[in-house]
Parts: sequence; C-alpha cells; structure tokens
Amino acid sequence: MNTPTARPARTPSLNTLTQLAVGALLALAGSAQAQSLIEVFEAARGFDATILSARSQFDASVARAAQARAGILPQAGLSGAANWARRDSSPSAPQLEGTSNSQNVALAASQPLYRPANQIANEQALLSVDVAKAQLAAAEQDLIVRTTQAYFDVLAAQDTLAFVRAQKSAVSEQLAAAKRNFEVGTSTVTDSREAQARFDLVLAQEIAAENDLLVRRLVLDQLVGRNVTPRPLAAPVALPAVVPADPEAWVARAEAGHPTLVQATRALEIAQLETRKAEAGHKPTVDLVGQYQLARGPSPSPAAVPGYVRTNTGSVGVQFNMPLFAGYAIQNRVRETLALEDRARTDLEGARRGINQATRSAYFGVLSGQGQVKALEAAEASSQSALEANQLGYQVGVRINIDVLNAQSQLFQTKRDLAVARYNVLLGSLRLKQASGQLTPADLQPVDALLAR
Repeated sequence: MNTPTARPARTPSLNTLTQLAVGALLALAGSAQAQSLIEVFEAARGFDATILSARSQFDASVARAAQARAGILPQAGLSGAANWARRDSSPSAPQLEGTSNSQNVALAASQPLYRPANQIANEQALLSVDVAKAQLAAAEQDLIVRTTQAYFDVLAAQDTLAFVRAQKSAVSEQLAAAKRNFEVGTSTVTDSREAQARFDLVLAQEIAAENDLLVRRLVLDQLVGRNVTPRPLAAPVALPAVVPADPEAWVARAEAGHPTLVQATRALEIAQLETRKAEAGHKPTVDLVGQYQLARGPSPSPAAVPGYVRTNTGSVGVQFNMPLFAGYAIQNRVRETLALEDRARTDLEGARRGINQATRSAYFGVLSGQGQVKALEAAEASSQSALEANQLGYQVGVRINIDVLNAQSQLFQTKRDLAVARYNVLLGSLRLKQASGQLTPADLQPVDALLAR
C-alpha cells in the first residue's frame, strides 16, 4: 500500500487552538520586556530621521523669519582707516618734501523711519513662523500614524504566524488520523494524500509568515532605533466608537485648524503681502542717520598751525530717497505677485476640498471597519461550529477528510482576518483624527489602554 512519507508527531486537539495561539505569541515575545504603544512613540520621536529633520527645519524657519526683523531695527557700524604718505618736490622747493600720516575712526548709525517694504517683510516673517509650526505639527501627526502602523503590523504578523502554526498542528493531527484510518482500512489513501498536501501547504505558509514577521520587526526597529516587542491586544477587545458620529462635524474640525489648511491660508496671506511689498517699490524711504568721526592728520595750513591736528565731527540728519523710474521693473513685479496670489488662493481651495474628501473617506472607512469586525466575529463563531460539525461528521463517516481540512482553513483565515480588521479599525480612528488635523500624542492613550499589561 502507498503510505504518506511524512509522519508528523501527535499534537494537541483543536479545542486548544486558543492556547496554542497565545503560546506562540509568548514564544515570539521571548524574554524581552514588551513596550506599550506610547513608549514606542516616544522613542520614535527622539530617533526617527523624518521627525528630527522636520524639527531642524522648524528651527531654521524660525531663525530665518527673525532675520526679516532686522529691516526695521537700527543699524550701526564702526569704521577706521590709517594712511601714510610721502611727498617729493622739485629742488626749487625742498621745504615741501616730507612724510605724513593720518588716522580716522567713524561710528555711523541709521534707523529706518519709513520703509514700507521692510515692514511688510517683517509681517511676512511672522506668518512664516505659523507655516513652520503647521509643518512640524503635520510631521508629528504623520509620525504617530507611522509608529502605530508599524506597531500593529508586527502584531498582525505575530497573529498570522501564531494562527499558521496552530493550523499546522491541527492539520498534523488530521494527517496522523488519516494515516491511522488508512492503516486499519477504514479510509482511502486519498485522505492521507489530501492531508499531506494541506500539511505541506501550511509549512510554506509558515515560512512566509516567519519572513513577514522578520521584515515587520525590522521596520519597527528602524523607526525606533532599538529592538521592540509590542504588547498584544487584551482580550476581550472592545473597540471604541467614533465620536462625534457625524462626518460633517469632523469636516468642521478639519476646517478649523488642519495644518495643511493653516499652511495654505498663511501662504495666501504672505502672497497678498508680497503684492503690497511690490507696490511699495514706488514709495519713498526715510531714514534717520547719524555719524561721529575722530580724525588726526597733517595741518592743512602748516604756516599757521604747524604739525598735526585732531578733529571731532558729529552729524545727525534725515535721509530721503524717492524712486522715479526703474525701467518698468516695479510694474512687472506687481503683475507677477498678483498671479502668484491667485495661485495661492487656488491652492487653498484645492487643499480645503482635498481635506474635506479625505476626512469623509476616513470617517466612513472607520465605520466600514467596525462593521467588518462585527461580521468577522460572527463568522468566527460560525466557522468554529462548522469545524466541529465536520469533525463529528468525519468520525461517523458522513464527511471526508477534505471537508475537515477546508473547515480548519476557513476558521484560521477568519481568525486572521478578524485580528487584522481590529488593528485596521484602531489605526483608522487615528487616521480619521489626522485627516481632520486634530491628531495629538494624547490620542494614543485610548489605543494603548486596549493593549495587554
């Protein structure tokens, strides 16, 4: 008789599938201490290259904005000079020959009194700080989502591997039963071969699941900068409801303070100020200027005052400049800024539309995910009942081995889909807050509370 070549060892019954899954998860965790989602996020905030780059860019933007204030503040400068001269004359006038030296030190200062372009540039700089803050806030929100995504990806990969290993144990037991029945003549070789084929398939799935878990761990470790062991969801899992339960309320929140809208709004205001600054090219400028100079040099009248003289000179005045004609540069600059202002206005409207659509999509995505979780929970119970019925039918001879194997595969697939659906709902709730621009690190606390302690 043809018999299967593989002889898997006896394994626990299917009634212990939950214990097997939990045991596999604990084995994956190893001896390392598991970290909460908040702990992982705090570690990522101090290590992730993207957020560190965004923070440095924010600091640079603030410093660059402060530079514009120099245009309305006083300016002062200190200058000095020293000269040496030799004078040669003709033999008829030897008294004119000789050497001389002179020195002077001057302190000059100015204070803009009326420079509209400089004042507008300072206003633009203040608005650019708001843009930098919004950019940093958007980067932090993105880090929250990326960290949670990587965290749940590892948990989902762990669940998948645990379920595949539990399925392998169940298939192994079914294969052993088919072998025994074939040896005593109560079943055909087809049952053994079908069980062997399913066992080989599960082995391939286990290898793929192990590799996927390794890759997911590498992604999370790279985000945090060290090895991380996530905490699984505590059972039973109670997913939070969406509050408020109205997409328009979420859209209103987004329009109130979304970082992207803040950036687009400030960009329009900066563009409008740029038009005013271009128009100021026709306006005069008025500065308060002052200077104090100390000079030492040869006497201008050697006969009357021989030797060197020292002079102290101080002056204070108002300097006025009025542009008359610049080759039409100012007029063309105004046309350019008006076009850029229209572009900024269009960009703002496009950003508003995109955010509204993304917020509604995220809201309905969370609702859909919650519906899927409920459906999969019912499917899990049904699949468990179907498996038990097929096992009983196989024992009494009204079901064949492939029916049991298919029921096993359906049950584990449902368990895997349910676990992924729960993670997607939790991640979707954070994406909804990100879409509305309201996501903060404090929003991780309700999600973290669902994890095992």
